Amino acid sequence: MVETFFKTIKSELVWRTVFYTPAEAATAIARYIDGFYNPVRRHSALDYTSPAQFERTVSR
Repeated sequence: MVETFFKTIKSELVWRTVFYTPAEAATAIARYIDGFYNPVRRHSALDYTSPAQFERTVSR
């Protein structure tokens, strides 16, 4: 699963963006994970729900 995560983040963000500093890349990746990947993006391993939705469902 980790390999899939890194491939996804590279194809959806890293390869499409020009970063001028490592700090800029780190900020963009953190923003992608916290702002899109976890709360919004659907995952097949979670029955096509987002991780945030999955956490809300499981914690009830």
